Amino acid sequence: MTSEIVSVKDLTLRFGERTLWQNMNFELGAGEFLAVLGPNGTGKTSLLRILLGILAPTSGRVAVRGRPPRCCAALGYIPQQRIFDRDTSLRARDFVRLGVDGHRWGVSVLSRKQRERIDGVLAEVGASSFADAAMGRLSGGEQQRLRVAQALVSDPAVLLADEPLLSLDLSYQRIITELLDSRRRRFGTPILFVTHDINPILPVVDRVLYLAPGRWAIGTADEVLTSEVLSSLYETEVDVLRVRGRIVVVGTPEDHGSHHVHAHGDMSV
Repeated sequence: MTSEIVSVKDLTLRFGERTLWQNMNFELGAGEFLAVLGPNGTGKTSLLRILLGILAPTSGRVAVRGRPPRCCAALGYIPQQRIFDRDTSLRARDFVRLGVDGHRWGVSVLSRKQRERIDGVLAEVGASSFADAAMGRLSGGEQQRLRVAQALVSDPAVLLADEPLLSLDLSYQRIITELLDSRRRRFGTPILFVTHDINPILPVVDRVLYLAPGRWAIGTADEVLTSEVLSSLYETEVDVLRVRGRIVVVGTPEDHGSHHVHAHGDMSV
């Protein structure tokens, strides 16, 4: 990590009388991979929205390269996986192109450099062979590769990913993880990666930001994902087990107010 790219200072988020988290502080350096974990309803997606500049925090501030998020165009965003309708005729390369000029009204003509950039990022994510296929005819994994490509085509300073492995099989989870890891290592692009399950990305994660109802903790996986830390966050006894290289959390409340964690007794974080 050579420099600070993202700065979060004294960030607090409330909806009515409900506090999701308060006085949150962290920095994201060049090439750093930060996983954001926690049950539903603890503000993981809201944190992304704040970093994207589309949600205002209750207090505190965030900066990207020293500027407010809305002043920084170099933000790449991978949304949650949603399968396109089978009848969607939008070509894969045109979907990626939206990351170049999708914010503009009307039809624009791409420059040679922009066309080369689109071809380059399609190759980077291994999508050249289906670049002219209709989005609706591609598999969920192929569509997710293209979401990664769309986020990368603007050469972002920061990559924000909201559950990018959701609904993907293990093979595609590995492919997407390797793509993102390669990107941050080659170009120093920091990644903030929201997920419910850290295990697919555990080998590449530098730090973990864990959001619990009204509380948060940040550090390495070994520092945060412990029985002591999670028991303190949830104010109840929680056991963290290491089983064959995987992290398993046992005893997390299934229903903490309106915060549903999982329907299972044992869960991966």
